[in-house]
Amino acid sequence: MIPLRDTQPSYSAPIVTGILIVLNVVLFLFEVSLDDFSRNEFISTFGIVPARFHYLTVFTSMFLHGGWMHLIGNMWFLWIYGDNVEDVLGKGKYILFYLACGVAAGLVHVMLNSGSRVPTIGASGAIAGVMGAYMAKFPHSRILTLVPIFIFIQLIEIPAVLILAYWFILQVFSGVGEIGHSNVSQGGVAWFAHIGGFVAGYLLVRVMGTNDRYRHRYDLHW
Repeated sequence: MIPLRDTQPSYSAPIVTGILIVLNVVLFLFEVSLDDFSRNEFISTFGIVPARFHYLTVFTSMFLHGGWMHLIGNMWFLWIYGDNVEDVLGKGKYILFYLACGVAAGLVHVMLNSGSRVPTIGASGAIAGVMGAYMAKFPHSRILTLVPIFIFIQLIEIPAVLILAYWFILQVFSGVGEIGHSNVSQGGVAWFAHIGGFVAGYLLVRVMGTNDRYRHRYDLHW
């Protein structure tokens, strides 16, 4: 299933979401401009390496990506879900929220892979937090989704709560299955970082409260 867009309107320009996307793209273009040795050194320095963990890397790692598909997938999900979460929280709180979710995801990864020397990079944990917040605030929104049915592809509007719950359950089963199959410290997808980020986002958006301007619009609507 490939989500294309949501039906939840946003009442403010997603400036922070746009800046985050541009920043991720610019840093990735810098990465690919490096030769192989320099790129590996760059990722090893600024990615999360649990065996020699440094707290600054939980911030730097969330702006780096391992390939074009990694980048495009993350930025696509951020664009779909981020504008509404930014609208709810307001610009300033949204920045703090995004970074906090990324940090939570990174720390979960470090705790579960303390001996790993493999660098972990990507915005997936922070974006998972945005998805968790979206599920908390807009469970009744619908997501226009490409769904393959046998040899056909259908466009279907799926309730956000269903598609996000499906994504979360997939992360849980994938993470647990990987533990049972192999040593997670050998690399691959950081499933539990996704889980940590999603849970952090779901909880944090409730604690941080709603932007006053958004609350006023909501009250007028109802």
